[in-house]
Amino acid sequence: MELHDVWFVLIAVLWTGYFFLEGFDFGIGVLTKLLARDRKEKRVLINTIGPVWDGNEVWLLSAGGATFAAFPEWYATLFSGFYLPLLIILFCLIVRGVAFEYRAKRPEERWQTNWETAIFWTSLIPAVLWGVAFGNIVRGVKIDADMEYVGNFWDLLNPYAILGGLVTLTLFTFHGAVFAGLKTAGDIRVRARALALKLGPVTAVLALGFLLWTQADNGNGWSLGALIVAVVALLAAIGAIAKGREGWSFAFSGVTIAAAVAMLFLTLFPNVMPSSLNDAWNLTVTNASSSPYTLKIMTWCAGIATPVVLLYQGWTYWVFRKRIGTQHIADAHRLR
Repeated sequence: MELHDVWFVLIAVLWTGYFFLEGFDFGIGVLTKLLARDRKEKRVLINTIGPVWDGNEVWLLSAGGATFAAFPEWYATLFSGFYLPLLIILFCLIVRGVAFEYRAKRPEERWQTNWETAIFWTSLIPAVLWGVAFGNIVRGVKIDADMEYVGNFWDLLNPYAILGGLVTLTLFTFHGAVFAGLKTAGDIRVRARALALKLGPVTAVLALGFLLWTQADNGNGWSLGALIVAVVALLAAIGAIAKGREGWSFAFSGVTIAAAVAMLFLTLFPNVMPSSLNDAWNLTVTNASSSPYTLKIMTWCAGIATPVVLLYQGWTYWVFRKRIGTQHIADAHRLR
């Protein structure tokens, strides 16, 4: 296996980690409107991700940085062609981070309500747009012989990509509801499980339709295997949450996300960004990659830094592993 193949796999792993972690993160943000009944319950939900949300976003930075360094042609075409949706995602992530930090800085109800509304929308919009973006990457976009995107924003809003957006939204929200059931105590835990049971079948139908469409258009034997794993894991997650086994359900919903991302990358390879105009203009792991020397240096750096990051983030989740409920939330607005 060549180094550019290795880095294609590593980038797939980084996106898997991002969607697994930021998936329930976005889901919790959406649930602040769908699940929480009052401000105290919103604070409970937000506190479940309070210590980890910023660490989860490191995976996005790593995926973007790795793409820039390992596949500069892919990075250039992707970020120029998808400039507007990616800019919207970036804006949402900035506002979302500010909202988490500023929400409790003042006692006024209007102030806190506005920031909580910002958390909801800046969680929902990226959850949809990431699915739209990856749907277009897999489907193929208008790339010319110079490796440049020659389409427009409206070309990205096709039925397949929109379905992908609905899948990521429902899957992340389901993942977040399961996480809420895992991390909370009391009545909110019971309602989180009930909501997950309602979201599960909807998510399963949308995900099955999207993955079957993907398999029919670009699939192979490996991607079919990943599709089967994703569907079985999602059904297992629904079954586990029905039995009140949030830990198992969360693990299975994580497997669902990992298998779905794996399927998308398996249908791509050896392409990284297909051209819908001419197959000869596809961006591949070969024509879009950096030099072998650059990839070699990157491999050494990743081999040293990655275990440290994983250990630190794992320790963070261990420290903040206990459940919380409304009884743990003080009435003072400055206490989270």
